[in-house]
Amino acid sequence: MVASTETLRPRDLDEALALRTRTGATPFFGGTDLMVRHRGYTGTGPKIPGPVLFLDAIEQLQSITVADAAITIGAGVTMTQMLDHPDIPPLLRDAVELVAAPGIRNRASMAGNICNASPAGDTIPPLYVHDADVVLTSLLGSRTVPITEFFTGPGATVLAADEILTAVTVPVLPAGVWYYRKVGTRKANALSKLSAAGYARVDNGTITDFRFSVGAVAPTVIRLGEAERRVLEGARRDAVMEAAAAVIRPIDDQRSTAAYRRTVALNSLGEFLNKLEIT
Repeated sequence: MVASTETLRPRDLDEALALRTRTGATPFFGGTDLMVRHRGYTGTGPKIPGPVLFLDAIEQLQSITVADAAITIGAGVTMTQMLDHPDIPPLLRDAVELVAAPGIRNRASMAGNICNASPAGDTIPPLYVHDADVVLTSLLGSRTVPITEFFTGPGATVLAADEILTAVTVPVLPAGVWYYRKVGTRKANALSKLSAAGYARVDNGTITDFRFSVGAVAPTVIRLGEAERRVLEGARRDAVMEAAAAVIRPIDDQRSTAAYRRTVALNSLGEFLNKLEIT
């Protein structure tokens, strides 16, 4: 950290919220996204604007609890700790296992991955599929926001200047078929070209629940709502794919082309439909 940056390390959540309100300091969980976003020139420290609020000492943010058919993951829980917990849903576990490499996962938190608000965030498509909520806390209290409403664009969220994301609540889905795919240039330490997550519940040969989410094909991660509806109505494969194609609108950037992302996103959906024997 550069010497000119003010660093704050509160001992508990109340102190953290007071400092956040008073200074507008940037919350710092693992920092693995934040340090890259604000990296300086070679040989210099990161250029994080304003004070930095380190949250690693706050015990209230470091628990994982299971209650009321949902698992609540504190904002200070690292990805490695998530992988070590037996109750993390398998779809989310598959995504976390593919984040960067063990050294990064030892520091990185899912809360940080969410607050970075990248459309390519690896953990976000599974959270969309699970209909997860984020808990945003200020001195005035807490509010719960659906994950699908938290993001407003690339790098932008509804998190207020006096709030801290303190937890993520993930409803537990019934046993079913799940799907996760990350596409990158290599197997580790690679930013996603795109990622996709799916879930289906099949009862007596009938699909009674179907969800599919894709990252890095729009300004935010998206759920393929119309395609999901068509699957539940028993539509044929070509009708489902047509509905998905209408909302998959990626861009060209340094990691991939729009044409490649669009093709692979649709191929991923097709792969999941194959798994469910939808023709």
